[in-house]
Amino acid sequence: MIIPSIDLMSGNAVQLIGGEKKALDAGDPRPIARNFGLVGEIAVIDLDAALRQGSNADTIRDLLAIAPCRVGGGLRDVQTAIDWLDAGARKVILGTAATPEVLRELPAERTIAALDARDGEVVVDGWRERTGRRIEDRMSELRPYVGGFLVTLVENEGRMTGIDADRVRAIVEAADGARVTIAGGVKSADDVALIDSLGADAQVGMALYTGGFDVADALIACLRSDRPDGLYPTVVVDERDQALGLCYSSDSSIKRAIETRSGVYWSRSRDALWEKGATSGARQELLGIDVDCDRDALRFRVRQDDPGFCHLNTRTCFGEARGLGELARRLERIASDPPAGSYTAKLFASPDLLRRKILEEARELGEATTRDHTVAEAADLLYFTLTRLAASGIDLADVESELDRRALKVTRRSADPREKSFQEANPATEPGLNQP
Repeated sequence: MIIPSIDLMSGNAVQLIGGEKKALDAGDPRPIARNFGLVGEIAVIDLDAALRQGSNADTIRDLLAIAPCRVGGGLRDVQTAIDWLDAGARKVILGTAATPEVLRELPAERTIAALDARDGEVVVDGWRERTGRRIEDRMSELRPYVGGFLVTLVENEGRMTGIDADRVRAIVEAADGARVTIAGGVKSADDVALIDSLGADAQVGMALYTGGFDVADALIACLRSDRPDGLYPTVVVDERDQALGLCYSSDSSIKRAIETRSGVYWSRSRDALWEKGATSGARQELLGIDVDCDRDALRFRVRQDDPGFCHLNTRTCFGEARGLGELARRLERIASDPPAGSYTAKLFASPDLLRRKILEEARELGEATTRDHTVAEAADLLYFTLTRLAASGIDLADVESELDRRALKVTRRSADPREKSFQEANPATEPGLNQP
């Protein structure tokens, strides 16, 4: 698939030709990341750090909060790589520092070795120093320590010269099962599809910035429908990955969905584009598009407005939703219009009461010994926690995203409890507050 690239200099997205001459300055990378991130991971490369002339760390941190990113440029030691993994980078890209001594200290599945080559020879130090080593030899040396390779064909970088299929095929074979990303020379969406068909990803910069094609074109070029009508079955899920229903997408509906960042599909009954919620008001904000392993089906991740996805005014086409997500949404509705006299309304009206209930239920969960008691106390604590989120206007999906971000950390925090006891945090417990 496509890996859109954001190369950074002085806080701006730029494109260089041959790694030396600045060809364009695209300005603020944040809106670019929002667009590129709709189709998956993006590559964020700190050119200033790579050239030892500064750092774009603050900008990269902003981009990590916007889209899934693999981060590279100037990562010369283990700790810097770990810091970026801890900060939320899906993967780190190491160039000069990609040695067995460094790589063995990093999680291989999240580490990419960047091999920059001029005419098949590895170059380092911002593409300025030749090493005399061949790409294939370097890949063989590093393969046990990495999950992937980024191979930049420097002589083609920024020049949109097209793709040599035989060369890409040879690089993929040399990778011996590690995922390869090819950069340099991509000029069309068909080039992206060719690289994808050869078992690699295409890292693209210049062609996207100059309007040669866009991320929608690249995604569509990689798809292969097995249906007579050429449509792609599309599973629609919410931000918590709960299935809302099944639709169908066409090339034109995919382009419109990405352009408008909304749920746009192909209506088989009307044989036309269909924008979800255009007439009912139950609109969708498009959060991302995932392609399945066979490239013949899609998953649209959306933020669904009420009353829901189904034309029967239910949350899903399979009936009403259940579980924590539905409870969270119900509490959000109650928070905006609390019913008089309800216990939940009382909690919204009394932040101190809600605080004490959370502390009380946390203690009771910690003291539970039987299965049934643990389940009951966990349910109580989750209810009060979700009430706290609703009172603060925080979506449960935001908490889940934070947990996902923490799961990316390599550095683990201590398991030791804080010194402050429950009694110190909650010196008095109001009687009669045991029931949610």
